[in-house]
Amino acid sequence: MSKTAAISESTDLLVTRKDGVLTLAFNRPEARNALTTPMLERLGEELAAAELDNDIGCIVLTGVGDAFCAGGDVKNMARMNAAGGVPDPLVRMEKQRQSHRLTSLRLYQMGKPTLAALPGAAAGAGFSLALACDMRIAADTATMTSAFAKVGLTGDYGGTYLLTQLVGTAKARELYLLADRVDMTEALRLGLVNWVVPRAELEARTMELAKRLADGPRVAQRLLKDNLNRALTATFAECLDMESANLATARNTEDHKEAAAAFAEKRAPKFKGR
Repeated sequence: MSKTAAISESTDLLVTRKDGVLTLAFNRPEARNALTTPMLERLGEELAAAELDNDIGCIVLTGVGDAFCAGGDVKNMARMNAAGGVPDPLVRMEKQRQSHRLTSLRLYQMGKPTLAALPGAAAGAGFSLALACDMRIAADTATMTSAFAKVGLTGDYGGTYLLTQLVGTAKARELYLLADRVDMTEALRLGLVNWVVPRAELEARTMELAKRLADGPRVAQRLLKDNLNRALTATFAECLDMESANLATARNTEDHKEAAAAFAEKRAPKFKGR
């Protein structure tokens, strides 16, 4: 994605706010946007702020240059291992747990639509973070891979859960244990991505989708995500009860009343997010 429209930037993450859309772009193109601690910390901060920002209706996660995100910086891991600078395992585990919750879990659970735009490779933790978004649009030249088994690691940022939900347990085990690259023809067939477009059209198509989501009925979107997330673990009876409660809430919103009036008047609704 282009970084020319960014209005706020740090070393590792570019932040753009426009037309109700918050775009967060990993910004280490020279390292295929491999993750750093500052990048993840800033990502968590921006997501937390966006969740409470009434001006933001959709979050786009992407990467600068020709990659989405290569995941963890394996070269830096090797340097740390050689230098003996690996932190205490318990401290590392707690920091990892907090980072998971502030980034991947928030992308997945927040009441606003999240959209990953893949200009290129999504690997390792980058693969997981893309899967944590509600939907994914990718350039036809992109690839996806779990990658972890190839570097002797086991996965993070929820990828094992998210991939299993998307493709089923047998295929998820194949993609994690063998860690092969998946091209976008196969990714689309498996349901790993929702749309595949020519690389030159990715940014425009992404913003078209994001603005459509940002202009939608935001209370209903939040309740819809609640229904869909609960459907993964709740019983059918529990889902029915939740749908009843959320539908009753949605029917009292200004957006529903506007949409009903617009339908009767044969015009497009103008949602206000309340």
